[in-house]
Amino acid sequence: MLTTLPKVSPNSMVARVLLSFLATAGFFYVNIMPALVDGLRQSLGFSNKKAGLVGSCNVYGAACGAFLIAFLIRHINWRLTAHWLLVGLIAMDLASMWARSPYALMSVRFSHGFIGGMLVGLSDSIFARTIAPDRTFGVLLLVQVLLGGFGVMTLPLFVPKLGINILFATLVAFSVTTLLMLQFLPEYPVQHQSGAKTDGSQIPKVKLLLGLFSVFLFQAANMGLFAFIIGLGKSYGLALAFVSETVGIADWIAIVGALLVIVVSTRFGLTKPIIIGMLLAFIGTAAFRYSDVKWIWIAANVSTGIAWNFVISHLLGMCARFDTAGQTAVWSGFASKMGLASGPMLASFMLGAGNYSLLIATALVLLTGATLSSAIPAWALDRVSNAVSSTQSSTTSPAGVTS
Repeated sequence: MLTTLPKVSPNSMVARVLLSFLATAGFFYVNIMPALVDGLRQSLGFSNKKAGLVGSCNVYGAACGAFLIAFLIRHINWRLTAHWLLVGLIAMDLASMWARSPYALMSVRFSHGFIGGMLVGLSDSIFARTIAPDRTFGVLLLVQVLLGGFGVMTLPLFVPKLGINILFATLVAFSVTTLLMLQFLPEYPVQHQSGAKTDGSQIPKVKLLLGLFSVFLFQAANMGLFAFIIGLGKSYGLALAFVSETVGIADWIAIVGALLVIVVSTRFGLTKPIIIGMLLAFIGTAAFRYSDVKWIWIAANVSTGIAWNFVISHLLGMCARFDTAGQTAVWSGFASKMGLASGPMLASFMLGAGNYSLLIATALVLLTGATLSSAIPAWALDRVSNAVSSTQSSTTSPAGVTS
């Protein structure tokens, strides 16, 4: 390790960008999932089912890795661990270049996902050690959207000429770049803070399970469609260059959803924003049935992208509010990754010879389930929040000084 290099300020914007690259390195393949799935189909001749399963194995591995690191985070040297995890990612991406059978690639990508999931979990724990970690998560989303949009826009155009290895080489280059950036990050020691701890028995388990289920269903609905979005566009007669460009630009515009979360915050509670966001996602997803009309294709991509960023932020925040120790936040991250993995797997079984209408219909059913399962926990948390606000207001003088 290059310990003599200068370190950036731990809470500076530069540090937040470097940390965002660290987290993105473990999960960047998700941001370019459409390019990966379509590349496997075009370059290696995989069926929709086998290409989708490769993508699912990648994310299932990430879910397992993220779950494991939650139990290890306080007992490891984060910097040394990050180095080894990045080296592991590079090794798995290089191995992916040699794997040509679907089942060999599923095994390699599961291992890659497992390592990447550990790196993402490790990075999230470092985020929590910064001042105003929400800003760091905001920078992370910005980095992922910008790089993911660029990747989806450009990489599919290189696959016909250079083959699927151009995607794995891109992932290797990203990990190598992150490994260099890591040298400039300062130490982020674990802060041992005293305070109230949440007893797991006090968590409303039914409401929490409903919240986790809504996260799972919402992510499965969106990623199941997103993983095959390039094939969907081409099935409606749209040119590959047009499809890639519009999907990439829509990814960039979708950052509006994250910005809206910051602006709206919790001033309107959870229920109303979630319902409105789910409605936008539903309408945008249904509009994909008319993708042969170019402006509808563009509008569908933009609306679903904005809704995705907006709603998932609220759903994860909703689950995190069930305890103060962060335990439910870890579970919501696990449910999110399981949804991201299960969506492409379910879609791969349903597509068959290319039945994209069935895929759209399935996504709509999952979105409906996510809406219904999120309503009760969101409403319950809003009631608690309103009760606390009323209590605080009753004990506050007109001048704003608490009695």
